[in-house]
Amino acid sequence: MILATLSGAPPAVAAPQQAEVDALRSQLQAAMQRIQQLEQRVDSLSPGPAAAATPSTVASPTASNTTEPGLAQPVGEAPKDVDRPPEVAVLGEQGALITRRGQLTGELLLGYTRADRNRALFRGIALLDTLLIGIFDINESHQDVLEATPGFRYGLTDRLEIGAKLPLIHRSDSSVLAPIRPFADGSADGTIASSARGNGIGDVEASLRYQVTRGGGGWPFLVANLQVNAPTGESPFAVPRDDLGRELRAATGAGFWSVAPSMTAILPTDPAVLFGSLGYAHNFGRSVDTLIAPVRITHVDPGDSVSATAGIGIGLNERATINFGYTHNWTFGTRTTTVSTAPNSTATPVTTKTRDLQLGRFLFGVTYRVTDDASLNWGVEIGATRDAPDVRTTLRIPVTLIPGR
Repeated sequence: MILATLSGAPPAVAAPQQAEVDALRSQLQAAMQRIQQLEQRVDSLSPGPAAAATPSTVASPTASNTTEPGLAQPVGEAPKDVDRPPEVAVLGEQGALITRRGQLTGELLLGYTRADRNRALFRGIALLDTLLIGIFDINESHQDVLEATPGFRYGLTDRLEIGAKLPLIHRSDSSVLAPIRPFADGSADGTIASSARGNGIGDVEASLRYQVTRGGGGWPFLVANLQVNAPTGESPFAVPRDDLGRELRAATGAGFWSVAPSMTAILPTDPAVLFGSLGYAHNFGRSVDTLIAPVRITHVDPGDSVSATAGIGIGLNERATINFGYTHNWTFGTRTTTVSTAPNSTATPVTTKTRDLQLGRFLFGVTYRVTDDASLNWGVEIGATRDAPDVRTTLRIPVTLIPGR
């Protein structure tokens, strides 16, 4: 032994010690590889250029299984709908999430609308602001509409969806025309009362929605919408009428085709959400043949409309939000062509145009996410202008039937 040491030969290592060194060296190399893989995964999840890392930088299950238990911890994943705008109840379908590719969402909308009209009409000559010679009429009307609308939305891609809705309508109308005579005697002579009810399907609606931008960086989510309504409901020009031209059954449809493109913007600014939309609706005129004595209506061209909406949503917690907003719709006058049916009158067509309508409404809504696949959206609209309905309230219930890919 003394001679071997002096000759400079290395001391021999026992076989058990050499095996232990080799095992420690292998574990050290495996730990260094795992640390490098975790660093690459963290870089791929961080914002900036590192976010473009390819899938090859993510550790494979085989590699993770060869490391020590304390090193194989999950890093986590981004929220599922981080690229989706938050849902806004008061915007209705336009404020709903874009369905993912292959996802089928069923919806049920329940709604009620009430509209009251009380107007004084003067027929005569105004000599001065305080001297009127003629007849005053008071026209009082009431309208109640109940609707139950099933529908669906299907995601063609992660940013494009199609949808359709079939409304079921119950409508009740009543009106009273009461002349006010210059020397009233308390009698009800001349008062005309009428009422009508109607039930059936309304106008079928088809829609196409495309998410233009993904938001982020202070920019809003932009969603382009296209809505088409087909006149499948009973037209007001097709319902039966009495000799005075009054409806005997209320219409459940508008009687015209319409196309309405719009753009919706939603900007999340936690905990609030700002939203707005701009839209235009074109109604297609058509020929009709309806007798309302003493004229026969031959052609009707309903006016187009321009609409705008703005508001704010506030998140109460992870499941509930409330929304406040205002929407205004400017509807241009309707052109109607008529021919007189009175005796000794000429059959010359006459075209008249009604005044423009201003429909302003205050909006309030609540969204509550019941589960990941279902939510409740309740909305209320309060009329702010004379032409708008007094109140409208809806409950929309979307449910995911088939999850997306």
